[in-house]
Amino acid sequence: MKIAGLQMQSVMGDVEANLAKIEAAASEAASQGAELLIAPELALTGYGAAEKFPSLAAPAHGEITDRLSDMAARYGLAIVAGFAEKTHEAVFNSAFFADGKGQTAVYRKCNLYGPYERQWFRQEDPREVLATVGSLRLGFLICYDVEFPENVRRLAKAGADLVVVPTALPEGWSGKFIAEHMIRVRAFENQVFVAYINHCGADENFTYAGLSRIAAPDGSVLAEGPAGGEALLIAKIDPAAFAKSKTENTYLADLRR
Repeated sequence: MKIAGLQMQSVMGDVEANLAKIEAAASEAASQGAELLIAPELALTGYGAAEKFPSLAAPAHGEITDRLSDMAARYGLAIVAGFAEKTHEAVFNSAFFADGKGQTAVYRKCNLYGPYERQWFRQEDPREVLATVGSLRLGFLICYDVEFPENVRRLAKAGADLVVVPTALPEGWSGKFIAEHMIRVRAFENQVFVAYINHCGADENFTYAGLSRIAAPDGSVLAEGPAGGEALLIAKIDPAAFAKSKTENTYLADLRR
């Protein structure tokens, strides 16, 4: 199956504008035969929204997520998008999944990065959130989560074929290393696909690296975004095409517990 990743420049604090960008990408991705569209971390609010997060946060099952579900149904593809999730007790850095057929899921970031995220969000305990698109089993992480190998390994052991990672990777040497090397290693060492989809451009608080990547189990890059500018990545996800890699690199089977 084909999947799409939207490397986008969110409009900070403007949920309507960001929903419109995701809808335009959903239309284009569907026209190219994609069955899944992934938008970045906090795509709906912008990652740099800071003090606006409390007022922009939305419930996991409410008007905003219903609109994403309707969008998925309208264009005939599943959608993953980062949003600020509001509960009675706290605000979480979350990702919402909808397949447009009634299946939904919410993943909350379990590894918050730095004082900025810890100021605005509550950290969730690590857990496996899984969903199905076609014959693929999806597992979810957000940005910094993927930099801890235990998180990807846990999803691989739970049966994920594709690890979906909305991110807000900042510009700089470490971000470049993560995008160009670490994402490929995470795919290889767990024999899964990894879709790492980032912001681009800048807002009042951050400048983003771009460099979105979709990596295969053999460590190859199936699609990549530029360092600057919006882009729609399209990649074919075919686990059978990497059977040789799984046969040669039996990490999960050989793992000693």
